[in-house]
Amino acid sequence: MAEAADTQGTSPSPARRWLRRTGALVAGAPLLAGLLQLPAAPEAHSAGQSSPAKAGGANTVAVALDSLTPSVPTDGDTLTISGTVKNNGKQPVTDAHVGIRVGGTVSSRAAIDTAARRGGFNQYADGPEVGGKYVEKFSRLTPGVAQSFRISVPVKELDLGADGVYQLGVSLAGRTAAAPYERVLGIQRTFLPWQPDTAATKTKTTYLWPLISTSHLTAETGPGEQQTPVFQNEDLAHEISPGGRLDQLLSLGRELDITWVIDPDLLASVDAMTRSYRVTNGNETTTGKNQAVAKRWLAELEEAVQDKEVVALPFADPDIASLAHNGKNVTGSLSHLKDATDVAADTVETVLHVKPETDFSWPVDGAVDPSIVKVATSAGADKVIARSDSLQDTRNLTYTPNAARPIGGGTTAVVADARLSTAFQGDMTKADNATLAVQKFLAQSLMTDLQAPDKQRSVVIAPQRMPTPSQAQTMAQALTALQSGNWSQSQDLSAAADAEPDPNATTKVPSAATYPASLRKQQLPTSAFETILDTQTDLDRFKVVLTDKSRVVTPLGRAMNREMSTSWRGRAPEARVYRDSVQSYLDTLTDQVRLIEKSETKLSGRSATIPVTVQNNLVQGVDKLVLRLTSLQPKRLEIDGQDYAEQTIRVSGGHSQSVKFDTNANANGEVAVEAQLYTEDGQKYGPSVTFDVNVTEFTPTVMLVIAGGVLLLVLAGFRMYTQRKRAAAQQAEEEGTEEETAAEETSDTGVLAADGLKEKSRARSGEDEPGHPSDPSADTALESADPSGTGERVDR
Repeated sequence: MAEAADTQGTSPSPARRWLRRTGALVAGAPLLAGLLQLPAAPEAHSAGQSSPAKAGGANTVAVALDSLTPSVPTDGDTLTISGTVKNNGKQPVTDAHVGIRVGGTVSSRAAIDTAARRGGFNQYADGPEVGGKYVEKFSRLTPGVAQSFRISVPVKELDLGADGVYQLGVSLAGRTAAAPYERVLGIQRTFLPWQPDTAATKTKTTYLWPLISTSHLTAETGPGEQQTPVFQNEDLAHEISPGGRLDQLLSLGRELDITWVIDPDLLASVDAMTRSYRVTNGNETTTGKNQAVAKRWLAELEEAVQDKEVVALPFADPDIASLAHNGKNVTGSLSHLKDATDVAADTVETVLHVKPETDFSWPVDGAVDPSIVKVATSAGADKVIARSDSLQDTRNLTYTPNAARPIGGGTTAVVADARLSTAFQGDMTKADNATLAVQKFLAQSLMTDLQAPDKQRSVVIAPQRMPTPSQAQTMAQALTALQSGNWSQSQDLSAAADAEPDPNATTKVPSAATYPASLRKQQLPTSAFETILDTQTDLDRFKVVLTDKSRVVTPLGRAMNREMSTSWRGRAPEARVYRDSVQSYLDTLTDQVRLIEKSETKLSGRSATIPVTVQNNLVQGVDKLVLRLTSLQPKRLEIDGQDYAEQTIRVSGGHSQSVKFDTNANANGEVAVEAQLYTEDGQKYGPSVTFDVNVTEFTPTVMLVIAGGVLLLVLAGFRMYTQRKRAAAQQAEEEGTEEETAAEETSDTGVLAADGLKEKSRARSGEDEPGHPSDPSADTALESADPSGTGERVDR
């Protein structure tokens, strides 16, 4: 009946498979006993060794598995395995063939790890070769030359029994000149999950699909209304372009049942790229040209996340562990985490038009200790994504418990499975590595379900934050097979976090001493958080004078969030350069509002005004700045009757303003004066400007000499007038009558009167009045924005 069933293409039942294997063993027992009593043949002796090396060089040929389909076979399927064999020895291999071997099932998840590490060939553990026509033959394998193979075998020929994880081996047997008998010269092992029927209770599986990148935007923005963003390079454009890392993650993820885990900074950066943007290129910037690429990627992402769960990390994915270990005692560091958390939801909703979950915190590699948990929850998150190699089982459970664990204080640790989460961290560019990783992942998943088939559990898988394209492709291949299998069903992260905790699962957070040293070495140092504090302090001092604070506070605030990003791990030099660039840009902005340098100023009198010019090269105006002018020798020169004077100023964007101070000099000579800008709360703003004031007052003796000279001029004029009058009278007497003389005198009197009136009119109007150095001027001219010239003179 069993043979008839095989002929018809149906696989025998597990009971029949067990009977077949048991019968074969019983029938072969006498023969095996006889063989054991005979001297071992060279071939039998060689094959019986536990290691290929001990079997006369059985490690000679490298076997690689490039593909295995289907990854999870069922009844009626045909298993196809392809790969390569390469002779690494010095002698040719002849009469060789590649065959498939099916070993026994593994009994636990730990046994899978043990079997994966096992080297060499063992005929008992690796099982018999399927043989027959299901082999591929090679007449000769030349040293150093790889040859490909492809074998297809119906699943029924594998003689699989009960549900479980089977060890599957692909071996090459052949002969060499040194050992002219057939023996196994190389083998590659993998696992074959076997669950042809739907499991009674499926494991609920949550797979996190991360869309996270490094920091790409600088703190700098353009001066226009749109504040054109400036990118460090075009790396982000390459990542979202067709075939790029983020483009592949999006394309693969949209076909899977996953929970999207997104860094809002990535969304903000790509969104900024959809409009006009600039890219730094050495000391210059160029115009970005990838707006269409950014629009396409965002549109496809928005479509992909509809009706899917989206978890938003705090903006720029801050390094929680670095904060906990090196930053929490630096003033303001935790406030940056709170700010990054608050802005996350708005960013995701604005760009993707979906409402994300924001109550999850994800420390690096899920490694936690009490301080990490405390910092993670300080910004409002009440769920921490940990990993089972950190929050380890201490009660020797025989099964994998639910991911959700209450760890006190209303906080839930969502413990990701370490074996499944790290399955694809290696080099997946090699087809052999990818195939083995997929099969081992599926084996671990099935064995998790078989640990307690009547107990439904929730399992969370949190892979590496930024998988490479090959890693993402391998992850997608494994997930596709898992989601088409019979033992797993997909579940959102929120549902896994809300699942009933297993009362036997450990809930004790490990101590700080257990935090991995390899991760601790990659943390942001305390100096990084101190630099961020310095930048924040300077920003706080700067923003109070701005009329439009958001133009500066928002981009610089987001830049400081990026300075704390997890993506800087392992990139300490780049992180330091980025922090310095943010501080440098803020310094540049601050320097745009400054005092104009002044040279020596001359005062020609006891009282005069001194102008000081403030220049604002920002686009926006500044307000609430206080300009203080201080006499460094107040006994010789007073400012508004005291040591110093202050004036509140407001300067429009792109303009300068001159401010005048009244002074009183008590002595001649040079006096040092200092001008300094202050914020409204009394904090110094920018560097001070110091200049000399040279007082050159006229003395009383000089004034007397001048007055005497004027008096002599008046007397000389009067004498000339009387002489003229006498000459006119004498002329009149000589010419005639007394009447003519009288008329002439009357005429002269009228002329004098008219002249007097004209002189009075000129005095009132100021026309044609000759100037004198001691006369007071109307006012000081408007101050130029440029530095004043040498020997600047300020009149009374």
